[in-house]
Amino acid sequence: MNPRILILTASVGAGHNRAAQAIELALREVCPGATVRNVDVLDLTNAAFRWFYGKSYFDVVAAAPHLVGYLYDRLDRPLGRLERGVDKVRFGLQHLNLRSLSALLTGEKWDLAINTHFLPAEVIGTFRTWGRIEFPQVTVTTDFDTHRLWHNPPCEHYFTATEEGRANLAAWGVAPDRITATGIPVHPLFARPRNAWECKRRLDLADDRPVVLQLAGGLGVGPIEAIHRQILDADLPLQIVVVTGRNTAAREQLATIPAPARHHRVILGYTDRMDELMAAADVIVSKPGGLTTSEALCRGAAMLVVDPIPGQETRNADFLLENGAAVKVNNIASLRHKLTALLSEPGRLASLRAAARKLSRPRAAFEVAERSLAILPSLVSEPRFPVPAPAPSRMRRFWRTRPLAQSGSR
Repeated sequence: MNPRILILTASVGAGHNRAAQAIELALREVCPGATVRNVDVLDLTNAAFRWFYGKSYFDVVAAAPHLVGYLYDRLDRPLGRLERGVDKVRFGLQHLNLRSLSALLTGEKWDLAINTHFLPAEVIGTFRTWGRIEFPQVTVTTDFDTHRLWHNPPCEHYFTATEEGRANLAAWGVAPDRITATGIPVHPLFARPRNAWECKRRLDLADDRPVVLQLAGGLGVGPIEAIHRQILDADLPLQIVVVTGRNTAAREQLATIPAPARHHRVILGYTDRMDELMAAADVIVSKPGGLTTSEALCRGAAMLVVDPIPGQETRNADFLLENGAAVKVNNIASLRHKLTALLSEPGRLASLRAAARKLSRPRAAFEVAERSLAILPSLVSEPRFPVPAPAPSRMRRFWRTRPLAQSGSR
């Protein structure tokens, strides 16, 4: 069987795209004959919608983080007036601005769609309800908790990061046998063992002092400079590696900050050697994004969690703390103290690293790929979700008649 598989993501942050890339690489390895196309759906829309759906989110996070957290938690409830109103606005904007995605879905033959963001999953669910497409879809969540917005029937299978996330989806009405807790898909490189000493040697890092890896996420956001100054203030001699991602301005700004002679410092922008850097690190200082955290767990690294975005990242931080795999820095002014204390307690550091390895799921991308391929033959013969009559011709009839349960109500 040589299936045609569409991987759909949305570049709201870098994590969704990295999960999509991981699944693509795993599919190409386990099923070389498959036709696989990986698409960022925000590339199929206009600049205004890309800004609204992508960049504006981080602008709001910076300006009003508590509002973001409030809305995130509020939208994770059974549908009330606010939730219905927000959903209706989202659906309308998506329908008007994703016509190129519509052409992709309806104009080519696909055997399966794999989503690493809920936006394309919503669109496919709507189109199947309308009777415009019939091919199945699966959805892969990219945080340790599973929010209501990820529930977009009809969907043949869900892959969650944790058993807790699996339970949340089941509470929204998804049949338990349609949910598999695989972990968050990470690049196949993280499924290969790495020797810390060898990685340090290849990265020109010495073996005589701790390695602290400061990550600013794929887009390089957050109080990067304040965090960096706290690390530099540590009295313990360190090797400090900073990765600023695609934020060139942050990289240039950090380079102007003098590093004390007791430290050895390297500042990097975007790098494709993250698996080696994480293997070499004694401690990773980072926001708790789902993908970054999953990669760190695969390398058995201790984490200092800083500046989580209210909502999904605070829930990610809770998961790590509950499982003894991280230390949280609630106030950046205390980072220096917490970092020094952790590096001064080898037993505690070892405990964090052991907990990280226990939580890691380095083959998550392969599990998603293999499970998706395995269910394809059964989908050909088994009855799919019932599809109602074709969509009404006018948008006003759509909003009046479309059941809001499609967005995840009980």
